[in-house]
Amino acid sequence: MKPFQNFLHNLQSAAKMMNLPDDSYEALSIPENIFETDITFVKDDGSPMTVSGYRVQHNSARGPYKGGIRFHPEADINEVKTLASLMSLKCAVVNLPLGGGKGGIQVNPKELSQGELERLSRAYFRAGTEAGVFGVKKDIPAPDVYTNPQIMSWMMDEYEQIVGYKEPGVITGKPLELGGSLGRNYATSQGGFFILEDFLQQQFPKKKANEFTIAVQGFGNAGAFFAEIADKAGYRIIAVSDSKGAIICTDDHCKIDKLHEHKKTGGSLRGNFCQGDHCDIHKMSSERVEMMTNEELLEMEVDILVVAALDGVIHEGNADKIKAPVILELANGPVTAEADTILESKEITVIPDILANAGGVTVSYFEWVQNRSGDVWEEDYVNKKLKKIMLHAFRDLQNVQSEHEEASMREAAFILGIERIVKAMELRGQL
Repeated sequence: MKPFQNFLHNLQSAAKMMNLPDDSYEALSIPENIFETDITFVKDDGSPMTVSGYRVQHNSARGPYKGGIRFHPEADINEVKTLASLMSLKCAVVNLPLGGGKGGIQVNPKELSQGELERLSRAYFRAGTEAGVFGVKKDIPAPDVYTNPQIMSWMMDEYEQIVGYKEPGVITGKPLELGGSLGRNYATSQGGFFILEDFLQQQFPKKKANEFTIAVQGFGNAGAFFAEIADKAGYRIIAVSDSKGAIICTDDHCKIDKLHEHKKTGGSLRGNFCQGDHCDIHKMSSERVEMMTNEELLEMEVDILVVAALDGVIHEGNADKIKAPVILELANGPVTAEADTILESKEITVIPDILANAGGVTVSYFEWVQNRSGDVWEEDYVNKKLKKIMLHAFRDLQNVQSEHEEASMREAAFILGIERIVKAMELRGQL
């Protein structure tokens, strides 16, 4: 099932449970605006390069569009439409006064120099700004896959050059020096951890943190920060993976600083120990690690599986092999609709992305608020506000589950988000 079909399947399932009128379903199944353009920029050798660029604006009933921009070879319109739609629901689930949007450029950023990345970033944001897509009260982007604070800085600067005045709130996920918020770099992971810990304390009140084992699929930004946060809180991270493969720690738990060291030294977790199929057994033994594939990590016998990489990693073909009783979705759409059905039959709890990874957009919202007010919040204040919002959203979701006893956590999250968006549309006279 393609990503947007997956979204529509989940939307339809929730709509059926809540007896959503057809006109409301139709309004949520079609994005309000789609901006597509060819982006041309100059390569270092002086030749032009043209790539496809997108910005999808799904729904603005609750506020300006909000959502990341990703640079990825497979960032097609289907994927971007899906992510924009999920962003609308995500913002509504955590009760932010924002709608959903998403941007994408179909390019492999690893093949571009720093100068080429800058020229591409500026060209994309110039095209969107001149077309009236972006604006501090209209559509506020942020980083996503393979974009970062530096890319946000170039985009913000390009926007300000066009409009002729300073407007840091037009984009979030910026460096602190240009109006970024403290706590933003690890907010997705921190928000997910707040939800997971609250869930575990409810379900296993007598179990201590060090009695839970966790495997983290995806040791990029979200996965690595989550591992650090959970490790510091006493949970046992016993395996992690990146795009090249996975490491299982044969000690009681992984030492997170060591994992960073392995990745930095070898370019990947596996690369520090293996070249192709040849691995240094002595080095692995001394570092107390063993190699495994990403697929094997997903199927490990652990208490919690954190999926923090790309979409669709748990699907119809492997869902029946998943053994972890709890899955935390830090990535967007890591579990397909077909897999959801299988996992539910196995009584595996999936804490869904539109709640679990909403910490990122929440602190992006904080950044936007600070930029517009001229205020600067302390990190502790940011995290306290984040925790309050995440746990309130979790309580609201659980209240929906108590009303719809047959609803999974994902279905309850969809129902909660749909109710809030539809109510805003009704109040505006749009429905």
